[in-house]
Amino acid sequence: MDNSDGAASAAGDASPSAFTQLTSSASRSFQHFLDKTTPYLLYRWIAFFFIAVLYVVRVYVVEGFYVISYALGIYILNLLIGFLSPQVDPEFQDLSDGPTLPTRETDEFRPFVRRLPEFKFWYSITKAFCIAFVLTFFSVLDVPVFWPILLFYWVVLFTLTMRRQIRHMLKYKYLPFSFGKQRYDGKETASSESEDLLP
Repeated sequence: MDNSDGAASAAGDASPSAFTQLTSSASRSFQHFLDKTTPYLLYRWIAFFFIAVLYVVRVYVVEGFYVISYALGIYILNLLIGFLSPQVDPEFQDLSDGPTLPTRETDEFRPFVRRLPEFKFWYSITKAFCIAFVLTFFSVLDVPVFWPILLFYWVVLFTLTMRRQIRHMLKYKYLPFSFGKQRYDGKETASSESEDLLP
């Protein structure tokens, strides 16, 4: 009787361990896949837009799940604010007397560091659309609402939030995008050094 109890407890101990190993292996494989997709920015965003269109078509065909869409819109707005904001808010940095963003053209160049990096922004927004798409298959979550009110409220919220964010950008003179900014490479430095050596 003791032997059978010992065998049962060993089998019981083995199954959680096997499940843990399986989930750990799946997690590592998924993380490896994500790491491999990091440099393919265009393809990642094309995949996201495909998923987003799939979700929009699903909501349009079903003619429901507007509360889920509204929650998704609020979450996207929250992610967008993190994507457009600097990692360290200059407003609080002024109080701590730490390094600040350049305010004059002669100041030292400092690259813009986002609070939410591009890859995490893409991953979070893609995961949100996938979860929302799966939720549209549960009729319990299809709460009947008058969707134009939700849309109007979201547009007002988006406008007010973006206005505040743009004022913050103008006040502290930062731009969260790299296009249009001056770039430095070795060719310009080498050519300027050779010009300095000429008599």
